[in-house]
Formats: sequence, structure tokens, C-alpha cells
Amino acid sequence: MAAVSDKVVETVIVGNYVEMETVDGKPRDIKSKVSKFFWHGGSAYDAWFSCASNQVAQVLLTLPYSFSQLGMVSGIAFQLFYGLMGSWTAYLISILYVEYRTRKEREKVDFRNHVIQWFEVLDGLLGKHWRNVGLAFNCTFLLFGSVIQLIACASNIYYINDNLDKRTWTYIFGACCATTVFIPSFHNYRIWSFLGLVMTTYTAWYLTVASLLHGQVEDVKHSGPTKLVLYFTGATNILYTFGGHAVTVEIMHAMWKPQKFKAIYLLATLYVLTLTLPSAAAVYWAFGDLLLNHSNAFSLLPRSPFRDMAVILMLIHQFITFGFACTPLYFVWEKAIGMHECKSLCKRAAARLPVVVPIWFLAIIFPFFGPINSTVGSLLVSFTVYIIPALAHIFTFRSAAARENAVEQPPKYFGRWVGAYVINIFVVVWVLIVGFGFGGWASVTNFVHQIDTFGLFTKCYQCPPPPSPPHLANATAPLPSPAANLTHLSPRVHNP
Repeated sequence: MAAVSDKVVETVIVGNYVEMETVDGKPRDIKSKVSKFFWHGGSAYDAWFSCASNQVAQVLLTLPYSFSQLGMVSGIAFQLFYGLMGSWTAYLISILYVEYRTRKEREKVDFRNHVIQWFEVLDGLLGKHWRNVGLAFNCTFLLFGSVIQLIACASNIYYINDNLDKRTWTYIFGACCATTVFIPSFHNYRIWSFLGLVMTTYTAWYLTVASLLHGQVEDVKHSGPTKLVLYFTGATNILYTFGGHAVTVEIMHAMWKPQKFKAIYLLATLYVLTLTLPSAAAVYWAFGDLLLNHSNAFSLLPRSPFRDMAVILMLIHQFITFGFACTPLYFVWEKAIGMHECKSLCKRAAARLPVVVPIWFLAIIFPFFGPINSTVGSLLVSFTVYIIPALAHIFTFRSAAARENAVEQPPKYFGRWVGAYVINIFVVVWVLIVGFGFGGWASVTNFVHQIDTFGLFTKCYQCPPPPSPPHLANATAPLPSPAANLTHLSPRVHNP
């Protein structure tokens, strides 16, 4: 009897996770077992694969570009710094999720047919004003995160097949990515998360090995950093790299035991650093300032079967990441129109389609692969991923009673509550000044420069100019060298 009583108390304290884990029961036949193995994931390993796979994505191809803006030392330092900072705020989000869910389950709220999202956590802990701010930033970030994946798809496929311009490829991949409406939730990304991480691992080590084998280009220069605009643009791209928290709550909710999430994001970040640091450093070492004119690392490496394989794998991975970014938007839209608890997959898929249309449209308007990452990082990720979680943790536990009754206490090695508050305040001040302030100025300046240079709805961003007719070849002025282009914020001409 005492054992049963203890179990009940434990359930009340940490949430009804044991019951959630056993809802589906054990698979009864081979078909169910296969489906569960590939399709229905909720373990800590699934969460790790989801976090690591979602974190690196296409930004792997833009980090060498950021290194050319920052220089080698700053590039490495910012990756380590923002990796740790991102892991800290992911930890805060996990703490706030557990706090919210436990409070609601004490009130007998059942979440088995409802996916908890970040804005609902803010609403339950801090009220509707926090909910509205969190919802606005989170949805806008996820919207543009999905846009970036479409832009990346078009940019990458162009290096295999340039018979179509990048805008046409965006149309095609927009239709392909729309099929993610059929993936019900993050439970169903088990095999995709695993394959996605395999794909980015291959691509990262391809970039590293191919750059080292290629060697340094003739008269290679490593001038960075040279301009403040470029420096802070590169820094905010790295801020964006480690800002995959917009789906953290949904990934946690898909776990059978969400309280195990606390260290998962940190472990995922450590693995991601083994991919991003060697690849970005090797490509920058080999090509130096040429990267200032090439925001996609694929453009500088010679075509080979290995490069084509990396491009194809990244295309598949970007489809997966599009689903990661879009699924929370699907949930928000379903809740808005009253379809979230509908059990018909086809009806839910049809209801989700309107979400894809604005993403498709924005990817065609702003096809600026690379610069758009920094802009989204400074204006949206800075608040969604860093500032709002840190402030929410401070205000949720501002009273002595809230701290005393908190489900999760800060560990001793962080200095308990005092240490947590100091770290939170540092995160808010740093990101507000460096990420949003200087980063916003630099990124928006660079983004406006892209619009002035290439225009909106450009058909083929950073594509090589068409060859001149033979009878005009002698009269055609030579293209400016990459060194000449360094006077600009970003390239006007792209020579693959």
C-alpha cells in the first residue's frame, strides 16, 4: 500500500508521464511492431535525433560564409559560445514545460489528444500577454524558418541541374514540401530524424575532407573580419544556427518521459559542433575570402559524385527540416480552426494546406540564401530562443513561494536560483545588445543590400551570368575579381 501511495505522489509531482507512456500498449502483431519501430517514437534517443537533426540543417552550408565574415578565431568562438547559450535556454524551456504540465495535471487536465506548445506554456504560467508575444515571435520565426528551407532546396539543386532557374526549383520544392501536411506529429519523425542526422553528418565530413584534399586556392586570403556589418551579420547567422528551440516544446511533448529532456539539447549541440566546426574551418581555410562571394559552400567545390550525393542528401534533409519547422504552425492553425483533435488524418492534412501557401510565396519574394539566415536570427531568434525563455524563467519563479514549490530546482553547479538568475540576465542583456542590436543593424543593412542588388522575385539569386555570344566576347568587359567584390556587403556576381 505504501508503494502505491508513493507512486501516486510521484505522478503528481513530475506529471502523469508513466500513464502517457503506456497509453498505446504493446504492439500485438508484426505490422504494428514495424510501424512502431519506424514511425512512432517517443524515447530520449528520438528526442536527441530530432534536436540534432533539426539544429544543423542547411545552415551547415552557410557557416563557411560566416567564417569569412568573422575570421577563423571569432567563428570558432561564437559557435562554442552560442552553442552553450542555446543549450542553457533550451534547458529553461524544458523546466518551464514540466512546471506548466505538472500544474495542469494537478487540475486533472488530460493532454493525450492535445499537443502542448510554447505559447500555451507562457499562457499557463504568465498570462495572455506573454502568450501573445510568444505566439507572434514563435510563429513568425517558424514561418521564415520554413521559407529558408525552400530557398536552400532551390539553391542546392541548382548545383546539380542548372537547366531550371532557382525560382522554378522553388515552385517545384514548394509542392514537394507541402506533403508534410500528412505527418501527424513529432511522434512520427523517428526514422526521418535518424536519417536526417546521417545525411548532415555525411555532408559535413564531405565538406571537410573535400576542402582539405582540394587544398588552398592560389593566393588565398583570410582577411576577416574587415567590416562591422559583415562581422555582426556572420555572428547572427551563428546565433541562428543554435536557435532550433522553436520546436523544443513539441519535441518534449512527443516524449514518453519529457522530464528526461533536460540534458538532451546540450548533448545534441555537442554532436553538432563536431560537424560544424571542422567543416566551416576547413572550407574557410581552403577558399578564404572567396566565400564572401559564395554564401553556399557547395558552389566552390568541384563537381563530383561525392558532391552530388551531398547535395541530394541535403535536399532530403531540408524536406525533413521543413516538416520540423512547419508542424508547430500546423498545430497552431488546427487549434485556431478547431481541427486539432480531429482523428481523420486526411481532414487534418487538407486543413493544414493554407499554411504552406504564404511560405511558398515568401520564398519566391526573398530568395537570398545566407543573408536571410542572419536577418531571421537577429530579429526573431534573438527573442524567441534566448530573451523570452530567460525572462519567462525569471518572472515565473520571481516569488519565494514559486521557487520553493518549483518542480525542478536549479542544480548546485549553476549556483541554484542566484546563479540561474545571473545567467538569465546575462543572456538577455547580451542578446539584446549584440544579437538584436548590432546584429539587427548589420543583418537588415545586408538584407536591404541584397534587395537593391538583385531585386525582389529574382529568378536566380547569385547565379553565374549567361555566357556572351561569340561575336560579343571580345567586347565584353571582364568580370570583377572576388577581391574587387570585397568592397560590397555581399556579392553581385556568383562564379561557381
